[in-house]
Amino acid sequence: MPLYCLTLGTVETVMNRLSTTKRCQIISALIEGNSINATCRMLGVGKHTVLRLLEDAGCACAAYHDVMVRDLRVTRAQCDEVWSFVYAKQKNVTMEQMEQGAGDCRTWTAIDADTKLIISYMLGDRGASTAKAFMQDVASRISNRIQLTTDGHCVYADAVENAFGSDIDYAMLVKLYGASNDGESRYSPATCIGCRTGVLSGTPNPKHISTSYVERQNLSMRMGMRRFTRLTNGFSKKLENHGHQVALYFFHYNFCRVHSTLRVTPAMEAGLTDHVWTLAELCALLPERKPNARVDKALVLKALRA
Repeated sequence: MPLYCLTLGTVETVMNRLSTTKRCQIISALIEGNSINATCRMLGVGKHTVLRLLEDAGCACAAYHDVMVRDLRVTRAQCDEVWSFVYAKQKNVTMEQMEQGAGDCRTWTAIDADTKLIISYMLGDRGASTAKAFMQDVASRISNRIQLTTDGHCVYADAVENAFGSDIDYAMLVKLYGASNDGESRYSPATCIGCRTGVLSGTPNPKHISTSYVERQNLSMRMGMRRFTRLTNGFSKKLENHGHQVALYFFHYNFCRVHSTLRVTPAMEAGLTDHVWTLAELCALLPERKPNARVDKALVLKALRA
């Protein structure tokens, strides 16, 4: 059998390997609020190709963030969690589907109020175990005493104490809401009629007890990721893809996207890098996939009969 027959089945895979330009176009589409299917239609690529690139990029971005975003000098930090869901809302999933990651999913975020850097992020439920793991990760990335503000979610109190001990100035900001607007619209939020603060540790500056920056980041996430957009069918179908998109988004936000107020990227403001990263540099972090070495059986049988 001629030797070239064994390689014919791999030629198409090698030729279809994405160029850096095409990778950048796909990533740019995904971080600007486009769905997977819309990205496929705009750029003329297959859905499997986009998902495979999203997986590679998400893993690379998460690994880089885990290693490089550490030993931060932070003065003020804010934490919050934003709701989304995977496959279906919690009330509509079975136990078997829940074991596969379906149902409600919270994205926990911590932001530096000065540099606007995303210090840490984590996917999980809204329970105490996720809060503790998240706060442990936040504490491990900061090298000094900080002032921290969260909302009134009760699990934060123990989680912050467990992670920081008494070496923190910590306050909660609890918003007070009026009657719900059920008569106007099912999705209209209740009117915020005020707020109150509570100091849980240290002596936080009352002027800086706020969650405005992290709540604005929640809006940016919903605008930048189709998976977070309400009342659409662009929600995540698998938890893994949801996590890959979140990791890609936060890397781009920290290192590639110039903040409109700072005029530099959050990573530059925090001293983690000295320039604005391009998407080509992001793509350089991706692992080099080896060509698929599977042999086309039909070609082999045809060659053997010759």
